[in-house]
Amino acid sequence: MAVHQEREHWKSRFGFLMAAVGSAVGLGNMWRFPYLTAEHGGAAFVILYILMSVFIAIPVLLAEMAIGRGASRGPIQALGFYGGRWWKCLGAVFVAAGFLIASYYSVIAGWTLRYSLEALFIGFPNDPVAHFGEISSGWDALAWHLTFMASTMWIVGNGVTGGIERTSVIVMPLLFLVVCGLAVYAATLPGGDAGYAYYLSAEDYTDIFSLDVLADAAGQAFFSLSLGMGAMLTYASYLDRTTNLPVQATIIAFSDFSVALVAGLVVFPIIFALGLSQDVSESTLGALFITLPKAFLDLGVVGRAVGFLFFATLVVGALTSLISLIEVVVASTVDLTGWKRRSATLSTGIAAAVFGIPAAINISILDAMDQVATHVLLIGGGLALAVFTGWVMPEPEREIAAGAGSYWWFPLWRRILRYAVPLTLALLMFKAVPRTVSNVLALFP
Repeated sequence: MAVHQEREHWKSRFGFLMAAVGSAVGLGNMWRFPYLTAEHGGAAFVILYILMSVFIAIPVLLAEMAIGRGASRGPIQALGFYGGRWWKCLGAVFVAAGFLIASYYSVIAGWTLRYSLEALFIGFPNDPVAHFGEISSGWDALAWHLTFMASTMWIVGNGVTGGIERTSVIVMPLLFLVVCGLAVYAATLPGGDAGYAYYLSAEDYTDIFSLDVLADAAGQAFFSLSLGMGAMLTYASYLDRTTNLPVQATIIAFSDFSVALVAGLVVFPIIFALGLSQDVSESTLGALFITLPKAFLDLGVVGRAVGFLFFATLVVGALTSLISLIEVVVASTVDLTGWKRRSATLSTGIAAAVFGIPAAINISILDAMDQVATHVLLIGGGLALAVFTGWVMPEPEREIAAGAGSYWWFPLWRRILRYAVPLTLALLMFKAVPRTVSNVLALFP
């Protein structure tokens, strides 16, 4: 049996909040949410996303935080603490999901780092399509993937307060300020109104009743809030028992949604103001790394500055999200083996970097890994966690009451976890799994 080291704690609640928001805010906010919103009925999708967040995602987020803080351990040991040794298997699934996502997420993060530095030093390419084709796979992509992973390992290796918290309290406020500033700038562009209309149009609300759209909304909520992978559970394990978990969960979810919504107010006005709406294709990555660079190029010197700030925010969001993913595996490794943090970080980071090599070499492999993680592992993990908290964990209401006091809705929260969340997510998995399998098989004819 491993001898556990004394567990670190966040230096301040603000530090925890910035780290948790940093875990939630990432590439999914800056492009995936705006794109899905535009593709699925605009305001209709926003309404559906909010409903999924409030009634499904936030209850699961609160469950993760209650388990993590109560057990003061990573996913494997925490679930074993409350449910016995067999439930450690679910914790292992969380760790595997975090590891898988980290391995390919670092590849995309490497692209954002390269684009931001190119914008700063040499400007955007004249042929964004050819440029993206050159840098999105192969040896160049591999080099940037390894660079980004190494940077993440350095931060995580410096500890919860000295690395993760210190980084988050500096970069996250800057991210919020830059995103809001870019939204103000986008609002000044002539012709941007068409972008707002495309992004938040509300002519048809029938998409709300589509299972495909519902699955996308749930997948986005879980991916964006870092649910079903043990990240929030792990971060909450460093909290003291005076922290008000319901308040923190609400702030995290609201901040995550706000960044995602404002990001769309940056992207679409710029694209439409420059007449590039026809370039918004079915490829979310293509639109992010091809259409937007083309728009920034057309804006001249100002576009270069705006483009640098935009991709710099992507770097920050990707970094804070990848930190949380690596921390899930590191915390569990320390819990199980008793290794020093830096040794656990080194082994975890190297393993994730190696596992991500195929995604760096072949973008189809990256796409397949993303679809499996988003539509299967995260939603499935959320379903299992809801069942665990609702039916297995003893008195979860008592854990969330610590630091918050008792509220009338605590029993309702547990009933939601027992019935509403499992039924909803099981239905979505029934719909999403066959579609995911079909999409993955289509990538490799």
